[in-house]
Amino acid sequence: MVNTTILNLEQDLPDTANLETATFGMGCFWSPDAQFGSLPGVIRTRTGYAGGTSAHPTYRQMGDHTETIQVEFDPVQISFEDIVREFWRSHYPNRDAYKGRQYISLIFWESVEQRRSLEKLKKEKEQQLNEPVETEIRLFDGFTEAEERHQKYYLKRYPKALEQLAELYPEDSLLTRSTFAARLNGFVKGFGSRQQLLEECNSWPIQDKHRNVLRQVLMGLKW
Repeated sequence: MVNTTILNLEQDLPDTANLETATFGMGCFWSPDAQFGSLPGVIRTRTGYAGGTSAHPTYRQMGDHTETIQVEFDPVQISFEDIVREFWRSHYPNRDAYKGRQYISLIFWESVEQRRSLEKLKKEKEQQLNEPVETEIRLFDGFTEAEERHQKYYLKRYPKALEQLAELYPEDSLLTRSTFAARLNGFVKGFGSRQQLLEECNSWPIQDKHRNVLRQVLMGLKW
């Protein structure tokens, strides 16, 4: 394991001021967290609850909220339309709400531009399906982050790897907001390869010493 006191190896990645946000639900939020966390241009992901009326939803008391994922992305690298196309390509939006609103197809817009993109892409999807799209599309009205055990869920199924990552991410919140951890979560779920992640790390605008730490960690991880 790399012996380092660097706690913010990704500090030079695009900050929140330069990012856009997309929030959506497409079934259980574990897999979308891994899938979208693997996409180049997606900087951070987190799972949570949205779309309902209760003030403090939890996994055990979700009320009328929906399991959702919120992604922060760099629009220079990946567009909102790219995110939406991946969203609709990855699930059937017209399935029955067999658990109430917990697993419905739901996506929010936060600007006029995002709303217009959704309207255009919805028509595209309806032409592909040859039927109306029932995805609930609405103005963003809040997001409650899910409990820590639901963040980077698939990565957390590998305790040996987590032990090796603990030096870099001594707090769960650091792991949740890490781009590197998002990619690892996708990797263990089958999205992307180690080589792809190595190549992507080479393109990140971070300090060389930080890049070298991440590469060394990735190559040395034992699952």
